[in-house]
Amino acid sequence: MVIVFVLVAAAALAVLVSGHWYVWRRLVRDTTRGPGPARRAGTVVFVAGPLLMVGALVAERSGAPFWLQRVLGWPGFLWMALALYLLLAVVAGEIVRPLLRRLLERRAQHTEAPVREPETVPAAPGPSPDEPEPAGQARRATSAPSRRLFVSRVVGGAAAAAAVGTVGQGTYGVLRGPRVKRVTVPLARLPRAAHGFRIAVVSDIHLGPVLGRGFAQRVVDAVDSTQPDLIAVVGDLVDGSVKDLGPAAAPLARLSARHGAYFVTGNHEYFSGAEQWVAEVRTLGLHPLENARTELPYFDLAGVNDLQGESEGQGPDFAKALDGRDPARACVLLAHQPVQIHEAVRHGVDLQLSGHTHGGQLWPGNLIAAAANPTVAGLERYGDTQLYVSRGAGAWGPPTRVDAPSDVTVIELAATRA
Repeated sequence: MVIVFVLVAAAALAVLVSGHWYVWRRLVRDTTRGPGPARRAGTVVFVAGPLLMVGALVAERSGAPFWLQRVLGWPGFLWMALALYLLLAVVAGEIVRPLLRRLLERRAQHTEAPVREPETVPAAPGPSPDEPEPAGQARRATSAPSRRLFVSRVVGGAAAAAAVGTVGQGTYGVLRGPRVKRVTVPLARLPRAAHGFRIAVVSDIHLGPVLGRGFAQRVVDAVDSTQPDLIAVVGDLVDGSVKDLGPAAAPLARLSARHGAYFVTGNHEYFSGAEQWVAEVRTLGLHPLENARTELPYFDLAGVNDLQGESEGQGPDFAKALDGRDPARACVLLAHQPVQIHEAVRHGVDLQLSGHTHGGQLWPGNLIAAAANPTVAGLERYGDTQLYVSRGAGAWGPPTRVDAPSDVTVIELAATRA
């Protein structure tokens, strides 16, 4: 096991180093004339960036002092996103580079005056070292390097601008808070009296060294603005201990709904101390559903622990949460990971509400998320069970989302009975 870990770590390090070297070469070395202040400054950035990124990851996972996590978090995690889009932009620039160079060469051929050769060339020794070369030869000798430098600067500048713009817009989208999304879900066993019942689904807030109390308040404001009948917080609330993040989570006490607010654990709760957080959310007025079920006036609401809890003997127990219920009543299940849908189908659940995927968070992360989850985002049907996956309210790692906007979803239940 240790050998496998070492090999994986070595492979990850090799990818990290080679990727940064390639981007540094294109954006720094190829765009400067030689050693100088500009190249030195660029080199410092491409050395400090990955070091801060690794430092931020290690500090968060190792439980380093919270002040250190905060110091490393912003620059380290933002560099993670920026490095990804710099790499993608530079790779895309490889397509443009030869086309631009060929265009410049053709323009040069049409604009440069031809150098006339004498009709007869007398035999004579070559020019002395002190004699200057003909102007045409000097122009041809210097034009190719000048074109290469110009092309590198144009393509590199465009790549850097595209990456910075993408990360900037994606970060602003997260920090301004989640937008409200509304989805109607018909349930065959829902009574007519519950038609229009609204559940606000909140997932993946990820309070931590980057997203803190102010962000939590923006999430609470977004949820309360919908005036839901019930609130479902479906995991990954935090990345850190109650000691460090208790004040950041305090605004959750203001969540308000007629039928209450409920909580189930996500995988990150087990990285952060699940038992202490279950106790903490209870003091904030949320009702934890730890492999449990409650009977609401119109349907059953159940919740199961996250799969990560198996490492602590606290994994999901669908039988405990769902067995023995009245099969005539509709059932809504809160389960953090979409892969838990298969157990939900076997237990006759009508609707499962999940998060976990972030919708991919950083494109093309949605392709990776699709390989690991049955549904990445949105509503899909699995037999008689429907699954809704929220993209989540916050972000893990970089406080940045690209092509995966954050959301708080209001699920409006619809009765299909006459």
